[in-house]
Amino acid sequence: MGNIVLRSVNKSFGATTIIPNIDLDIADGEFVVFVGPSGCGKSTLLRLIAGLEDTTRGTISIDGRDVTGEAPAKRKLAMVFQSYALYPHMTVAKNIAFPLKMAGESPEVIDRKVKDAARVLNLTNYLERRPGQLSGGQRQRVAIGRAIVRQPSAFLFDEPLSNLDAALRGTMRLEISELHNQLKTTMIYVTHDQVEAMTMADKIVVLNAGNIEQVGSPMELYNKPRNLFVAGFIGSPKMNLIEGAPAATHGAKTIGIRPEHLKVSTSDGAWKATVSVAEHLGSDTFLHVSADGVGPLTVRADGGIAVQHGSTVYLTPDTTRIHRFGSDGKAL
Repeated sequence: MGNIVLRSVNKSFGATTIIPNIDLDIADGEFVVFVGPSGCGKSTLLRLIAGLEDTTRGTISIDGRDVTGEAPAKRKLAMVFQSYALYPHMTVAKNIAFPLKMAGESPEVIDRKVKDAARVLNLTNYLERRPGQLSGGQRQRVAIGRAIVRQPSAFLFDEPLSNLDAALRGTMRLEISELHNQLKTTMIYVTHDQVEAMTMADKIVVLNAGNIEQVGSPMELYNKPRNLFVAGFIGSPKMNLIEGAPAATHGAKTIGIRPEHLKVSTSDGAWKATVSVAEHLGSDTFLHVSADGVGPLTVRADGGIAVQHGSTVYLTPDTTRIHRFGSDGKAL
């Protein structure tokens, strides 16, 4: 079981409040991602759940048990950090077995659990190697294996892929998602990368200055952002936010339109625009344009579109996909 409930959780350092007041429910077996810009409090919130930081106020419960004052070791949680923190002189098998050895498990149990974890993580052929003989992705899998053998109520991941190159991050995203599908254990994952959040999460928690801006599935947040912060943060490239006359036409202070919801033409359309940069990526082309009376926009176009710096294009927004926001920044 891995049901985690936070009620009125606050964290302050002296007069500085990092987490104002948070209520959050995480269901057993969910893959929850905390996402937000640097300094938004996502790692602090994870450390509060883990018990590595003390709460200033509020309660944290795991499976109905109040663990607010309990030591990290008693919470039955396993944490995987950005740094692998492996013992360089130990083999992979001994690194994975270390927490079991410290817990006093029998050699037979240790051997069985290490082999089970290695099989799940495709590390069986590497058990006798040392960390220095492994790639970055393999080392991260060893760190995850060390967490798996403890059979925790939940896994807590603190930006575990940020030290890897782009290709490895993509591979490890898939491996962690597949691991969740196999284990069915609650996972809480911290990242500043909203692409990781969108591709991995059952539920995303968007944080800003210690506050929860919105909680929902990836597509809920993408299609129905609650406010301007979520609208501008979720999505890559991010949503175009437009003020002035175009927004007033739709009865809003600000309107939002995603890059893929702008139709591009070289002959006619609602907004005339000049291309500043055309990023040809093969399947897609991202156009960065300056539209007359509207301002700078990003447009997702077909990969084969024949435009370049200085080209004139015409844009027509899909009016059914326009997001409207009031002067308070909240969705109308």
